[in-house]
Amino acid sequence: MKINVKTSASPTLNELQPVTVIELNGDVDTNTAPLVQEQILPQVKAGSKIILDMTQVSYLSSAGLRMLLSLYRQIFNQNAQIILVGLSEEIADTMSITGFLDFFQTADTLNQALEALNAKVQFTHT
Repeated sequence: MKINVKTSASPTLNELQPVTVIELNGDVDTNTAPLVQEQILPQVKAGSKIILDMTQVSYLSSAGLRMLLSLYRQIFNQNAQIILVGLSEEIADTMSITGFLDFFQTADTLNQALEALNAKVQFTHT
């Protein structure tokens, strides 16, 4: 599992919070979900805007779903925003059947997610 976290360099005048893009690459399963959760949850702060790019995730186990539920709860409690990007058809179906898809806003591309957050930013890698 490779996790890449990028945060916008400086918010524009219209943005209250920078946008954090977290790219996941690999399966999110029993072995990797705790690592993903450990990396993502500290990124959630009051009013934060997060894009979770799952374009390179081909498998999401029940442990991955639990990780997303924890993330959703943290986002909800912090009055933050999150958009899931690039869900595969299989993952989207699984999330739909289990009701998890109702918790999240999704987008097909990173640009669509940025538009949904009203953000046009340059990113720095952290």
